[in-house]
Amino acid sequence: MDKDVRLSLLSDMIALARTSDGIKDIEYNFLIAVAKQLGITESELNKLATKKPKKIIIQPESQRILHFHRLVLLMNVDQHTDNRELLILKNFGLKMGLSQEAVDKVLKIMHNYPNKVVPPDVLVDIFKTQHN
Repeated sequence: MDKDVRLSLLSDMIALARTSDGIKDIEYNFLIAVAKQLGITESELNKLATKKPKKIIIQPESQRILHFHRLVLLMNVDQHTDNRELLILKNFGLKMGLSQEAVDKVLKIMHNYPNKVVPPDVLVDIFKTQHN
């Protein structure tokens, strides 16, 4: 995945984190961890707060599902989820071209798991089911 795509992914995550009265420390730490995983420095991450990269839809779908999962984790990392965040997250999923039914199901069942963390295999199964 090229650097522009990785920056675009992090930009999405920053936008989601900002929906709830600014980025909380726990969310920022999560963003740093994801940035590190993607090979992006903390300095580059901080620049995204003021300079938005070009929006890029990632390919293949498996990468979009992984990104959606990261967004779900970020939304729930502070243990507070409101309707505005849910709507923004849903819109991110739809803009990425993910199935509305699968996105809705993930957002519904996440409440059944500790800390609202949907296990990756469950998430993948939800999206696979929508293809059949």
